[in-house]
Amino acid sequence: MIRSEILKEIAPILRDQLVVCNIGIPSQELHAIDDQPSNFYMLGTMGLASSIGFGLALVQPKPVIVIDGDGSILTNMGTLPTIANNVTDNYILMIIDNGSYGSTGDQPTYAGRKTSLAAVAEACGCENVIECRDVDTGPVLQKALDSGKMHILVVKCDSGNAKMPVITMDPVVIRDRFMKAVQA
Repeated sequence: MIRSEILKEIAPILRDQLVVCNIGIPSQELHAIDDQPSNFYMLGTMGLASSIGFGLALVQPKPVIVIDGDGSILTNMGTLPTIANNVTDNYILMIIDNGSYGSTGDQPTYAGRKTSLAAVAEACGCENVIECRDVDTGPVLQKALDSGKMHILVVKCDSGNAKMPVITMDPVVIRDRFMKAVQA
């Protein structure tokens, strides 16, 4: 499976959650598959979806699911020890690990070679770290949500992007409707 196929599968699970989605093509895919006001689409700032979502989880009680990529996590490795040392049980970081920088041309990442992001998260002190196969994402995500505990999910999948249109929604509109969803 590629990332867009995973997003299609988990869209019904995401629908009632606050979701912060990684930059570029992942946000375009989620927007095209199931646009929701409760989805915050990152249009820039590579590597910060995990941090933005974590900050959101710290200041309000609703579950927050971050859809991030292996390349983005590798550009902001400081996020994992921060998450480990400031546990908030309404936070799930789902790292779609396709071994590539998907939004910039599928250049390989180190996660596609020797680096295990699950092992890195555990070494940083994160608890409830689960590495799963792409086909198991839905049940694993649902179980993590049902547990009421913070989780780091590393979803191993194939590299590749679906052809999706660019998000034409103004960033201010994305922000404002997301803020309304947070406050609802």
